[in-house]
Amino acid sequence: MKKEILATKVGMTQIFQEDGTLVPVTVLEAEPNVVTQIKTIENDGYEAVQVGFGDAVDRVKSKDKSGRVEVAHRHGVNRAEAGQFKKAGVSSKKYLREFRLENTADYKAGDEIKADIFAEGDRIDVTAISKGKGFLSAIQKGQHRGPMGHGSKFHRHQGSNNSSSTPSRVFKGKGMPGHAGSVQVTVRNLTVVKVDPEKNLILVKGAVPGPKKGLVTIKETTKVEA
Repeated sequence: MKKEILATKVGMTQIFQEDGTLVPVTVLEAEPNVVTQIKTIENDGYEAVQVGFGDAVDRVKSKDKSGRVEVAHRHGVNRAEAGQFKKAGVSSKKYLREFRLENTADYKAGDEIKADIFAEGDRIDVTAISKGKGFLSAIQKGQHRGPMGHGSKFHRHQGSNNSSSTPSRVFKGKGMPGHAGSVQVTVRNLTVVKVDPEKNLILVKGAVPGPKKGLVTIKETTKVEA
């Protein structure tokens, strides 16, 4: 892997290409990823680049009139992470991820990985956590439809779960009600339509999983299709 970066999903829009065709794109904002640590075989047993993304708010403690300690900011970093950021000489970051890059030796703590590592026409894979749908019924999850014949008046129910006396059990994988969404999804072989290094924007053709402002990982594709 030579290229990889963290970004946030801005939303979808559409742009005109040079030939006049209108293309739907997803806008991803890839602020500079700061290298916080270099993993080496000698120290860690493997090679990787650890990067930080998104500024975090450090915990600030104060006392009220009664002397009780209050935490002004709850979304911060712990002492171990704060010490690591201080050692690397960078500000506190909200997200930490490791990239298994082939050119690990070319990076050092404090370096930045920016949106311009990708260019128009690059094929990429995008990974993110899909939108959570909450608890859904079997019908809503699209597993199957309810009983439609024999005088049934309850079409929104999944119906019988097993097959009479043979085999007298519920098969594995039976569609049931349950939680849907909020899982890691990777969409492969997407195309980079445009890169704006000044605004840290990467425009990708098609849809990308996850909600707006959600964290996404962009990397060069591992499977190129025609």
